[in-house]
Amino acid sequence: MGTALVYHEDMTAARLLWDDPECEIECPERLTTALERLQQRGLEQRCLQLAAREASEAELGLVHSPEYVALVRGTQALGTGELQTLSGQYDAVYFHPSTFHCARLAVGAALQLVDAVLAGAVRNGLALVRPPGHHSQRAAANGFCVFNNVAIAARHAQRQHGLHRILIVDWDVHHGQGIQYIFEDDPSVLYFSWHRYEHGRFWPYLRESDADAVGQGPGLGFTVNLPWNQVGMGNADYVAAFLHVLLPVAFEFNPELVLVSAGFDSAIGDPEGQMQATPECFAHLTQLLQVLAGGRVCAVLEGGYHLESLSQSVCMMVQALLGDPAPPLSGPMVPHGSALESIQSVRVAQAPHWMSLQQQGVAPVLSPRPYSPEGRPSSLLLTGRPEFKAAATQDVAALSSLLDQPRLNPTPPVRTAVALAAPDAALALPSDVLCEEGSAPQEETQAWARPHEALAQDRALTALGKVLYLLDRILDGQVSSGVAATPARAASAALDVAIRRGLSHGAQRLLCLAVGQLDRPPDLTDDGFQPDLVLVALGPAHGLRDPQAALLAALLRGPAGGRVLALVDEECTPQLVVVLARVLHGEAAPSLGPASTASPEDAQALVQLRGHLEPRWKMLQAASEAGGPGSG
Repeated sequence: MGTALVYHEDMTAARLLWDDPECEIECPERLTTALERLQQRGLEQRCLQLAAREASEAELGLVHSPEYVALVRGTQALGTGELQTLSGQYDAVYFHPSTFHCARLAVGAALQLVDAVLAGAVRNGLALVRPPGHHSQRAAANGFCVFNNVAIAARHAQRQHGLHRILIVDWDVHHGQGIQYIFEDDPSVLYFSWHRYEHGRFWPYLRESDADAVGQGPGLGFTVNLPWNQVGMGNADYVAAFLHVLLPVAFEFNPELVLVSAGFDSAIGDPEGQMQATPECFAHLTQLLQVLAGGRVCAVLEGGYHLESLSQSVCMMVQALLGDPAPPLSGPMVPHGSALESIQSVRVAQAPHWMSLQQQGVAPVLSPRPYSPEGRPSSLLLTGRPEFKAAATQDVAALSSLLDQPRLNPTPPVRTAVALAAPDAALALPSDVLCEEGSAPQEETQAWARPHEALAQDRALTALGKVLYLLDRILDGQVSSGVAATPARAASAALDVAIRRGLSHGAQRLLCLAVGQLDRPPDLTDDGFQPDLVLVALGPAHGLRDPQAALLAALLRGPAGGRVLALVDEECTPQLVVVLARVLHGEAAPSLGPASTASPEDAQALVQLRGHLEPRWKMLQAASEAGGPGSG
């Protein structure tokens, strides 16, 4: 199973035929530039390429009225003047004689992708389409959108594939009010949207884009709006939104399919969004979504109007879909104060509907990084749609410098390796996972083992040599990630050696996660959210089921650019080694199934731990006001 890329060159046919500064940014070059960059980086060639088909009018009718479909069909025979007159009846829309064909291809591409994923032909994919769709309503075009591609895909998945729980994640910088209107009373579709809002001063200027719009009737709680009330939101803000709003709710919802309204006007440099999230952030967001629904993720292009930022962001998303490690995030991972306020307002609004967000604890005094985008006049902080171009011109030099930097870290020759004391030929590993047979030199291994009595036995010493060899290969850039086994009684000592070895051989910042009966390693460093290396130790009696351990490993692929070493008990089940290797290799983690409520003791322990850590780690403050952990 791989990644599908669905496209058709005919979708570049529609273009603006008259002068309209508002609409001219939705141009064919949005697709051609993105596709060229995918080809240049060899990403298109790694995907299963599918030519988009036209959606039938019956399929369009899953969401749109027959009268509206007929109106759009009729644009094929209109002249330029008639098209301009009709376009003027809608908000930020233009029609072209090819619009009907292009829009049917856009819907058809989304449907083909859903069919391929749900049939098991691929595990995920991207539909590279235009026109976009998330603003389109039952009987109205809106905001460059003609037919609602993602909404139709969701209805198709329900009707044709019998799905009961679909998550739609809309990270476009504009509120996808069309999707919201279609599903706001439907508890089978969970719709999450973040969007530039500025307290209602930003297009589409809707009261129902605010955090307290949570759905209607049986759909209460299944619309999640996260309004950004300032421009300049960046990587830390986007990651905080996923960690503290989307993922807790999504795990509780337990979707069978994830649809992404993938708009990249929320990326740095876009004149519409004026945000600061770098392209690699979208690799991390995609990677986080892949822990849901068994990795069944279907992304459909929405907005994105800075061609270089758009194309680089698309590449980052496709890399993540292909299973490549996400490059480390740049910039301080400290959310803005305005972002924290927005996240907390969403948690408060949604807490009555989701156990995972219910109130626990008391909010500390927030001390976030102040909002201060360099070089941007304060008069542009709250602005309407006509001033976007002025804001964009302020950033041209700085943006060009940023986007000219290479976005791809060197790829290690081996993505994943497994080091076992006695390699098991029966392990069902992917064919390109390396069974590592090397070992560190004996004298060197003995020197590292000498302070630890538990490592004195030959069996433990042999295992330590393999751990050190694999760790060095990761630090040297020859291997991206790996799994190594140690005897149970030597697990704590092996972890201590791995930490010290990592810090003495190039890792400046190291994240260690230990689960089970393990001695706490000494505190060797006191700084750094973004590690160079992640160590995961599953010691004796760790208590995790295989899907839980896999989820843990999948989530920890992000912080250090995929450099993860998992240490397991050599008496663990072969299946645990396999599932960890597969996840570190880029495959989706198995679904956890329905969420379970944490015990009061566990919940209280987590609240206390978070309270202890919050004063130092600002990322945790995003969850403080509306509550703590309620589900697992």
